[in-house]
Amino acid sequence: MGQQELQVLKGVSLDIYKNEYVSLMGPSGSGKSTLMNILGCLDSPTAGTYVLNGQDVSKMTDNALAEVRNKEIGFVFQQFNLLPRLTALENVALPLIYAGMPKSQRNEKAMQVLEKVNLTDRSHHKPNELSGGQCQRVAIARALVNDPSLILADEPTGNLDTKTSYEIMDIFGKIHASGNTVVLVTHEEDIARHSHRIVRLRDGLIETDEKVENPTLAKI
Repeated sequence: MGQQELQVLKGVSLDIYKNEYVSLMGPSGSGKSTLMNILGCLDSPTAGTYVLNGQDVSKMTDNALAEVRNKEIGFVFQQFNLLPRLTALENVALPLIYAGMPKSQRNEKAMQVLEKVNLTDRSHHKPNELSGGQCQRVAIARALVNDPSLILADEPTGNLDTKTSYEIMDIFGKIHASGNTVVLVTHEEDIARHSHRIVRLRDGLIETDEKVENPTLAKI
């Protein structure tokens, strides 16, 4: 911040394994968003290493990181971050444009993923014609479309009512059950209980790292 250096993470050491389902929790200022940004290759750490799928990504150039993000990571945000002028199908197909896939294949793949989140009947609707829960399902489909090795969800239920939140968490449960690694940032305990492991941060350090004994089950 200006001339002042602010150390947000203070030597965090964390292993997340393939097909784990982990929640990151902690109060404001605990460092969970910064950790999420590093895991998502949006920020690079000033020290230490981050190895993603056997690749040290901590010293990569911005262009190389952009490629890793597009191939390896699917993002789901609290604000959905959909493009308002595009239909649900076009929003989901967007990462495939950057991957260089031809249009007919893009649309076919996007439709398959919309089917996974039960939204094929809304494929030609724009975001302003969809409910909050439907917008979040489009965002989840977009995150899945490139078959990423890691799904990162930042407060994915933060803008949704309780019933819709649980519907969205059921979808994450199915995503995990189908073999994806899921990392979720949330400040809501009941949402975190859907995951299988909760890592709590405080003041830039890992305070606790616990296994969830009886995770809230998705309705599969």
